[in-house]
Amino acid sequence: MYLPKQFNFPEHARNIIQENPFASLISNDDEGFPFVTHIPIKLIPHASDPKQDTLLGHVAKGNPHTGFLRSRPSVLLTFMGPQAYMSPAVYPDLVRVPTWSYVAVHVKAEVRILEGEEAKDAILKQLIADHEPPYAHQWRGLPESYTQPMLNAIVAFEMKVQDIQTKVKLNQHRPESHAAMHAAYEAGNESEKALALWMRRLGMVA
Repeated sequence: MYLPKQFNFPEHARNIIQENPFASLISNDDEGFPFVTHIPIKLIPHASDPKQDTLLGHVAKGNPHTGFLRSRPSVLLTFMGPQAYMSPAVYPDLVRVPTWSYVAVHVKAEVRILEGEEAKDAILKQLIADHEPPYAHQWRGLPESYTQPMLNAIVAFEMKVQDIQTKVKLNQHRPESHAAMHAAYEAGNESEKALALWMRRLGMVA
């Protein structure tokens, strides 16, 4: 993605992925056109280097993406954080235009298909632990006659990170507008409030 240096914040990639785990998984189809599947992703951080992180996911076996992953294992994942419109009214002068603020991460990764019910079950349990821990007891208690067909209906995989791009676009290059911009976002909807929080994270406002 287009990534001017003032919007480049690689140190926040993990936080963005963990806070916004519903990703767009992108491969090329057999005609070379991008094919997109929207899936939840589990991040497994490396001990020291984010560029060696692992991502876990799964798709339905009937999804054409399963064939694309096997034949072309290089993929792109995009994670979109909070985003919102910003009026030029935040600027002290009138010769300005509207803009859009957003937080996003793009990950280039290499896919390895995980075979076997045990590996699939392990991924599901990790996703359950992230999103609804109380459901874990119910999942473990379901009969095999139900869980085995469910596991057989998905294709699970891990993805090794090859490159990460992290963009936090909040008009960092226009400090004269930061206070008004933060006030506008803090008074707005849920996504706008999240952007106000990001402004504080980056030290853009006191």
